[in-house]
Amino acid sequence: MKTFYLIPLLFLSACSTAPKPRLALRPQQPPPVADDSAVRYPEILHAYHVGRYADPNDDMVMHDQHVVYRVEENTRWNFHPGVTDGLPPAAPSRDAAFAPVPVNDDILAEVNAQRLATTEIMMQARTLSAALTQFQAALQQTKTNLQETARLRASVNDMRKRLDAIAAAQEQAPVQSISTTNEPVDSLSP
Repeated sequence: MKTFYLIPLLFLSACSTAPKPRLALRPQQPPPVADDSAVRYPEILHAYHVGRYADPNDDMVMHDQHVVYRVEENTRWNFHPGVTDGLPPAAPSRDAAFAPVPVNDDILAEVNAQRLATTEIMMQARTLSAALTQFQAALQQTKTNLQETARLRASVNDMRKRLDAIAAAQEQAPVQSISTTNEPVDSLSP
Protein backbone atom coordinates (compact mmCIF):
# COMPACT_ATOMS: atom_id res chain seq x y z
CA MET A 1 0.00 0.00 0.00
CA LYS A 2 2.88 2.27 0.50
CA THR A 3 3.60 2.20 -3.22
CA PHE A 4 0.21 3.72 -3.92
CA TYR A 5 1.16 6.84 -2.05
CA LEU A 6 4.30 7.23 -4.09
CA ILE A 7 2.59 7.04 -7.48
CA PRO A 8 0.54 10.29 -7.12
CA LEU A 9 3.66 11.97 -5.84
CA LEU A 10 5.42 10.99 -9.04
CA PHE A 11 2.68 12.47 -11.15
CA LEU A 12 2.73 15.73 -9.25
CA SER A 13 6.45 16.16 -9.74
CA ALA A 14 6.14 15.37 -13.46
CA CYS A 15 3.57 18.10 -13.97
CA SER A 16 5.61 20.79 -12.43
CA THR A 17 7.43 23.00 -14.99
CA ALA A 18 10.74 24.60 -14.47
CA PRO A 19 10.72 28.40 -14.47
CA LYS A 20 11.84 29.98 -17.74
CA PRO A 21 15.29 31.46 -17.43
CA ARG A 22 15.45 35.15 -18.13
CA LEU A 23 17.63 36.11 -21.03
CA ALA A 24 19.92 38.94 -20.09
CA LEU A 25 21.66 40.80 -22.89
CA ARG A 26 24.85 42.61 -22.00
CA PRO A 27 27.43 44.09 -24.35
CA GLN A 28 30.47 41.90 -24.64
CA GLN A 29 33.72 43.39 -23.50
CA PRO A 30 36.53 43.27 -26.06
CA PRO A 31 39.13 40.67 -25.28
CA PRO A 32 42.11 42.10 -23.49
CA VAL A 33 45.13 42.48 -25.68
CA ALA A 34 47.96 40.77 -23.91
CA ASP A 35 50.70 41.74 -26.36
CA ASP A 36 50.49 45.07 -28.19
CA SER A 37 53.09 43.97 -30.75
CA ALA A 38 50.58 41.44 -32.08
CA VAL A 39 48.36 44.37 -33.09
CA ARG A 40 50.72 47.35 -33.59
CA TYR A 41 54.44 47.74 -33.80
CA PRO A 42 55.80 50.20 -31.25
CA GLU A 43 57.61 53.33 -32.34
CA ILE A 44 61.37 53.13 -32.42
CA LEU A 45 63.26 55.90 -30.62
CA HIS A 46 66.98 56.58 -30.66
CA ALA A 47 68.80 58.82 -28.24
CA TYR A 48 71.70 60.85 -29.54
CA HIS A 49 74.20 62.53 -27.24
CA VAL A 50 75.11 66.00 -28.47
CA GLY A 51 78.03 67.90 -26.95
CA ARG A 52 78.42 71.67 -26.66
CA TYR A 53 78.07 73.60 -29.88
CA ALA A 54 77.37 77.08 -31.15
CA ASP A 55 74.03 77.57 -32.80
CA PRO A 56 74.59 77.72 -36.58
CA ASN A 57 71.79 80.29 -36.96
CA ASP A 58 72.98 82.62 -34.20
CA ASP A 59 76.62 82.97 -33.14
CA MET A 60 75.51 84.54 -29.86
CA VAL A 61 73.84 81.27 -28.67
CA MET A 62 75.67 78.20 -27.35
CA HIS A 63 73.98 74.89 -26.62
CA ASP A 64 75.23 72.83 -23.70
CA GLN A 65 75.56 69.06 -23.95
CA HIS A 66 72.23 67.27 -23.98
CA VAL A 67 70.42 64.23 -25.37
CA VAL A 68 68.27 64.45 -28.49
CA TYR A 69 65.58 61.81 -28.97
CA ARG A 70 64.55 61.06 -32.51
CA VAL A 71 61.63 58.89 -33.63
CA GLU A 72 63.16 56.57 -36.21
CA GLU A 73 59.92 54.72 -37.04
CA ASN A 74 56.38 55.61 -36.10
CA THR A 75 53.89 53.07 -34.87
CA ARG A 76 52.19 51.05 -37.53
CA TRP A 77 49.78 48.17 -37.76
CA ASN A 78 51.04 44.61 -37.62
CA PHE A 79 49.57 42.88 -40.66
CA HIS A 80 51.26 39.54 -39.97
CA PRO A 81 48.67 37.08 -38.73
CA GLY A 82 49.58 35.39 -35.51
CA VAL A 83 48.40 32.23 -33.77
CA THR A 84 44.88 32.76 -32.48
CA ASP A 85 43.51 30.59 -29.68
CA GLY A 86 46.16 27.98 -30.27
CA LEU A 87 44.91 27.35 -33.82
CA PRO A 88 47.01 28.02 -36.90
CA PRO A 89 46.00 31.14 -38.83
CA ALA A 90 43.31 30.79 -41.42
CA ALA A 91 44.47 30.48 -45.01
CA PRO A 92 44.41 33.90 -46.69
CA SER A 93 41.89 34.37 -49.45
CA ARG A 94 43.40 33.92 -52.87
CA ASP A 95 43.71 36.68 -55.37
CA ALA A 96 41.57 35.76 -58.38
CA ALA A 97 44.32 36.87 -60.74
CA PHE A 98 46.73 34.30 -59.34
CA ALA A 99 44.35 31.51 -58.41
CA PRO A 100 44.02 28.65 -60.86
CA VAL A 101 40.63 28.55 -62.54
CA PRO A 102 38.40 25.58 -61.83
CA VAL A 103 38.87 23.13 -64.65
CA ASN A 104 36.14 21.13 -66.32
CA ASP A 105 35.73 20.10 -69.93
CA ASP A 106 33.41 22.97 -70.91
CA ILE A 107 35.67 25.64 -69.45
CA LEU A 108 38.77 24.04 -70.96
CA ALA A 109 37.11 23.86 -74.39
CA GLU A 110 36.04 27.52 -74.16
CA VAL A 111 39.51 28.65 -73.06
CA ASN A 112 41.11 26.75 -75.96
CA ALA A 113 38.59 28.24 -78.40
CA GLN A 114 39.37 31.74 -77.10
CA ARG A 115 43.10 31.12 -77.44
CA LEU A 116 42.63 29.92 -81.02
CA ALA A 117 40.46 32.94 -81.85
CA THR A 118 43.03 35.26 -80.29
CA THR A 119 45.82 33.65 -82.32
CA GLU A 120 43.82 34.03 -85.54
CA ILE A 121 43.05 37.67 -84.77
CA MET A 122 46.73 38.35 -84.06
CA MET A 123 47.73 36.77 -87.40
CA GLN A 124 45.09 38.82 -89.24
CA ALA A 125 46.31 41.95 -87.48
CA ARG A 126 49.87 41.24 -88.64
CA THR A 127 48.64 40.65 -92.21
CA LEU A 128 46.64 43.88 -92.14
CA SER A 129 49.60 45.76 -90.73
CA ALA A 130 51.85 44.48 -93.54
CA ALA A 131 49.19 45.35 -96.15
CA LEU A 132 48.82 48.82 -94.62
CA THR A 133 52.59 49.34 -94.81
CA GLN A 134 52.58 48.31 -98.48
CA PHE A 135 49.60 50.57 -99.17
CA GLN A 136 51.32 53.52 -97.53
CA ALA A 137 54.47 52.89 -99.59
CA ALA A 138 52.37 52.68 -102.79
CA LEU A 139 50.52 55.85 -101.83
CA GLN A 140 53.80 57.68 -101.29
CA GLN A 141 55.08 56.41 -104.67
CA THR A 142 51.84 57.57 -106.32
CA LYS A 143 52.23 61.03 -104.79
CA THR A 144 55.81 61.20 -106.05
CA ASN A 145 54.70 60.07 -109.53
CA LEU A 146 51.90 62.65 -109.56
CA GLN A 147 54.33 65.44 -108.68
CA GLU A 148 56.78 64.27 -111.38
CA THR A 149 53.94 64.09 -113.94
CA ALA A 150 52.86 67.64 -113.06
CA ARG A 151 56.45 68.88 -113.54
CA LEU A 152 56.76 67.07 -116.89
CA ARG A 153 53.45 68.51 -118.11
CA ALA A 154 54.55 72.01 -117.15
CA SER A 155 57.86 71.60 -119.01
CA VAL A 156 56.05 70.12 -122.08
CA ASN A 157 53.71 73.12 -122.09
CA ASP A 158 56.71 75.48 -121.85
CA MET A 159 58.39 73.70 -124.78
CA ARG A 160 55.20 73.93 -126.88
CA LYS A 161 54.98 77.65 -126.20
CA ARG A 162 58.62 78.11 -127.23
CA LEU A 163 58.14 76.03 -130.36
CA ASP A 164 55.03 78.01 -131.27
CA ALA A 165 56.96 81.26 -130.70
CA ILE A 166 59.84 80.04 -132.88
CA ALA A 167 57.43 78.90 -135.62
CA ALA A 168 55.64 82.24 -135.54
CA ALA A 169 58.95 84.10 -135.75
CA GLN A 170 60.06 82.04 -138.76
CA GLU A 171 56.85 82.74 -140.61
CA GLN A 172 57.32 86.48 -140.18
CA ALA A 173 61.01 86.62 -141.21
CA PRO A 174 61.82 87.11 -144.99
CA VAL A 175 63.15 84.07 -146.67
CA GLN A 176 66.66 84.53 -148.03
CA SER A 177 67.57 82.86 -151.27
CA ILE A 178 69.82 79.96 -150.84
CA SER A 179 72.82 79.88 -153.13
CA THR A 180 73.93 76.62 -154.62
CA THR A 181 77.48 77.88 -154.90
CA ASN A 182 79.94 78.85 -152.31
CA GLU A 183 80.11 82.41 -153.42
CA PRO A 184 78.64 85.06 -151.24
CA VAL A 185 75.47 86.66 -152.35
CA ASP A 186 76.30 90.11 -153.54
CA SER A 187 73.51 92.52 -153.87
CA LEU A 188 75.64 94.82 -156.05
CA SER A 189 76.44 92.31 -158.71
CA PRO A 190 74.78 92.69 -162.17
